Amino acid sequence: MSRPFLPSRRAVLATGAASSALSLVGASAGQVPAPQPWGAVPTARQLAWHEMAAYAFVHFSINTFTDREWGYGDESPALFNPTDFSADQIAGAAKAAGLTGLILTAKHHDGFCLWPTRHTEHCIRNSPYKNGQGDIVGEMAAACRRAGLRFGLYLSPWDRNHAEYGRPAYITYYHNQLRELLTGYGPLFEMWFDGANGGDGYYGGAREKRSIDAESYYDWTNTWALVRQYQPDAVIWGNWGRDAHGPWGADARWVGNEEGYAGDPCRATVGDTPYTQEIGEHGVRGGTHWRPAEVDVSLRPGWFWHAREDADVKSVGRLTRIYFESVGRGANLILNLPPDRRGRIPDHDASVLKGWGDLLRATFGTDLAQGAVVQANAVRGPGFDPGNVLDGRADSYWAPPDTAHAADLTLEWPQARTFNVVRLREYLPLGQRIGAFTLEVWDDGQGNWAELARYTAIGSQRLVRLPAPVSTTRLRLRILDADACPAIREVALFHLPDLVEEPGIRRDRRGLVALSSDIPGAILHYTTDGEVPSLRSPLYQDPFPLPDGGIVQAICHLPRTGASSGVAMRRFDVSKADWRVVSATAPGAEAIIDDDLGSLWVTGGRGLPHEVVVDLGAIRPLKGVTLLPAGQRPPGVGAPGDYRFQVSADGKTWGPVVAGEFANIAANTGEQRVMFPEVRIGRFLRLEITRAAGGEGQVAFAELGVVIR
Repeated sequence: MSRPFLPSRRAVLATGAASSALSLVGASAGQVPAPQPWGAVPTARQLAWHEMAAYAFVHFSINTFTDREWGYGDESPALFNPTDFSADQIAGAAKAAGLTGLILTAKHHDGFCLWPTRHTEHCIRNSPYKNGQGDIVGEMAAACRRAGLRFGLYLSPWDRNHAEYGRPAYITYYHNQLRELLTGYGPLFEMWFDGANGGDGYYGGAREKRSIDAESYYDWTNTWALVRQYQPDAVIWGNWGRDAHGPWGADARWVGNEEGYAGDPCRATVGDTPYTQEIGEHGVRGGTHWRPAEVDVSLRPGWFWHAREDADVKSVGRLTRIYFESVGRGANLILNLPPDRRGRIPDHDASVLKGWGDLLRATFGTDLAQGAVVQANAVRGPGFDPGNVLDGRADSYWAPPDTAHAADLTLEWPQARTFNVVRLREYLPLGQRIGAFTLEVWDDGQGNWAELARYTAIGSQRLVRLPAPVSTTRLRLRILDADACPAIREVALFHLPDLVEEPGIRRDRRGLVALSSDIPGAILHYTTDGEVPSLRSPLYQDPFPLPDGGIVQAICHLPRTGASSGVAMRRFDVSKADWRVVSATAPGAEAIIDDDLGSLWVTGGRGLPHEVVVDLGAIRPLKGVTLLPAGQRPPGVGAPGDYRFQVSADGKTWGPVVAGEFANIAANTGEQRVMFPEVRIGRFLRLEITRAAGGEGQVAFAELGVVIR
């Protein structure tokens, strides 16, 4: 793990001192004036946060024991009883993955507190854990210190347990909670304030829906002030509030999805307009406020541990793709590691994390650019030499004269270097300046430059992952467009070991399973009998039938390197070949039974509730239903929030209603599963959507399915 970046005097000056002091940034004995900062620049705490790059989220609470994602708030503290909790094992798993810190959910939406707070009885003090003497927050803070990880906390603003939620008295309670956490557990690098706010809840027994205005209700000005008072080095995460620094008084923004990617480009600045998913994923070039993106994604489909997801842990290949599509685009990555009911990261999950960490260490442990002769077609003068890009320092950089908004930097070696990853960094105390750039290599055979890649934006770091290793004696970085003269802190080269990602597994409505890989020359092997696939397993050539469902496992093998992927697995239930929509409150409902993830049913023309009735083609024993949210919803359209399901044998007489909410569906596109209290025998399925999440009256989603197997 790299040490957290401690800003130099140069960096601190660049983040908020007077313009006369700013002119000293990067100067060499006063001989050559440094570039002036351009646009918004990061604070010292934001600079330190950028250097962390990737860290852990840990969702662990009552939901771990109730098998839910969002608790209702009426859960008994007696349910919280980990059998073998180990803060050191959790911190060790994060450390083995190469992560630099850990953020713990001290309180989720259900209101249960993992520390013995003085302000509510709905806390760990009234649980069986350590006979009420436990403090998970304290144990995790101590374990992080032992592991050399920085520690942060998540405190949900929404509290479905507290009787005063939605009223002024709750804000006093919330501030008291926050003050306890800010003062009781040592230095914090980040405070996380979730955006899920208001709705149904227990609320001290009222069992009602309470709505709030998230912009005004939480008194963000004074909430942020508490963090600034007690933890001035902590980055505040959230999309709410406003302060003297503009909208979203927080230091970092949500990227806009929970899938593990930032937009390309993903700029660190935003303007004064309200937050949108587009702004979250991409930022705003030349924005007036430094609000970098944080990419949040879970190692498993859900944020809390669920036994049914044991086979759905992201692989080393998938985690590596996530890293390149988040950290590699200038954002920070927060990877959720959900402990199980023992209070430990499951063994398989921990093994994957270590394998991923080993891969990152093998990749980024050796900078293959070292030893190069570095030249530029424009040089500012002493102190800003081209060779600064190789010195490994966070406070030095190459810069051309102020008038050069386009410039070339060339690295040359006596013998060819072979690499497949290029890392570029801007010197952030001067702002994010680069617009567009290319990477080129010298082709000795042709005697000319050949373009490798072309991108917009660099920022805290840009990782360029090449499709295949390249050998060359010369590499050229060409800055094509910049808002001010470039300030490049680093150019580094690496070799990512052979890594073959798992194949994709899809099934169409007819029940035909297709495997896929985008790796040229790869071959695929699969099984449907429960056996782990190997090179001796059937070779995939054409789609094969699986109409009654089952488990498909597959691997991808690359003969030219001898490397094989991990195992991809998909569970399928009965196919939808004979299904049909009987009735719906809006046209186009056939999209939810076509097994095409790109097609959506978008309701419209009338307000809630929305309803669809599906004929399953035969009487079936139904254990439950599934619903797949839309990957991207049209603007102004929500996701299904609250549901009512019924089953019928004849389409006329309907069985008991199963009602509830789809938790976190507006942000998370993972499959939602609703299990019935007992098996329902029927042929017809009715779904009624009574509330929209993240929209007004219309909703959209991709697929409806059933659980039979």
